[in-house]
Amino acid sequence: MPDAGGGDVAARLDAWRRRIDGVLEDALARHPAAEARLGDAMRHAVLLGGKRMRPLLAYASGTAFGADEATLDAAAAAIELVHAYSLVHDDLPAMDDDALRRGQPTVHVAFDEATAILAGDALQSLAFAVLADAPCSDAARVAMLRELALASGATGMCGGQALDLAATGRGAEAGIHALEHLHALKTGALIRAAVRLGAIAAGAPDAGCVRLDAFADALGLAFQIRDDLLDVEGESATLGKTAGKDAEQDKATFPALIGIEASRARLDGLARTMDAALAPLGPRGDALAALGRLAISRSY
Repeated sequence: MPDAGGGDVAARLDAWRRRIDGVLEDALARHPAAEARLGDAMRHAVLLGGKRMRPLLAYASGTAFGADEATLDAAAAAIELVHAYSLVHDDLPAMDDDALRRGQPTVHVAFDEATAILAGDALQSLAFAVLADAPCSDAARVAMLRELALASGATGMCGGQALDLAATGRGAEAGIHALEHLHALKTGALIRAAVRLGAIAAGAPDAGCVRLDAFADALGLAFQIRDDLLDVEGESATLGKTAGKDAEQDKATFPALIGIEASRARLDGLARTMDAALAPLGPRGDALAALGRLAISRSY
């Protein structure tokens, strides 16, 4: 898999990060909250940085099949708004009860719990409003709306979060297959949707979508395994969130179930799977490949 730091690909990713920040700021400005504190909480959740992995995946998959950035802006913004909403709710006292996110106080700490709940709800709604205005055919727009709805709902991200809550406190009692299923929903569904949204907007052929699905499935699992390793090995100042929370809450994680070295070996295998899935795309898949490498080598 190509080095994410090399040449034109790195420049492209940096340009997309700057672009999506502007698109998100514009979306929030065009749909102002009726109450100022709610609007401030939404901006706090969205505009204080982050890896922007999901919008970058939308741009990378869409441009691989010939779409321009303007065609992909709505998809990229929508997927990041849903991700931001999920983090706001994930940090709540009723969920992970975390005080730190992206190196800043979480929304319920910076504002209050009720405002955080409303901010998450509003960001989710805004995601679908933005996607409904995507500059593409009606059929593509409906397909993207359906994809995002399913990926973020009870059969996707929310379902995975429910499984995670049920597994908390059980630690190593959970089996590896159950853990993989949990994260295929909680983390993987939205990553897969990010890749699919870009492909749908670009009108990618079915064969290309099959390859992208194989890449995205491996990426979603790799992303979560790396997250689990960072919780064990990282520091809060680097991570931008509280380290060691998984062990403290006795959560089912890959290091807890199979150990640190086996988790690293699994990452290597997933990297090979991503390479194989993208190989038929040739240079068109370079940005996706770089994002795959970033996901498994990141330090936060």
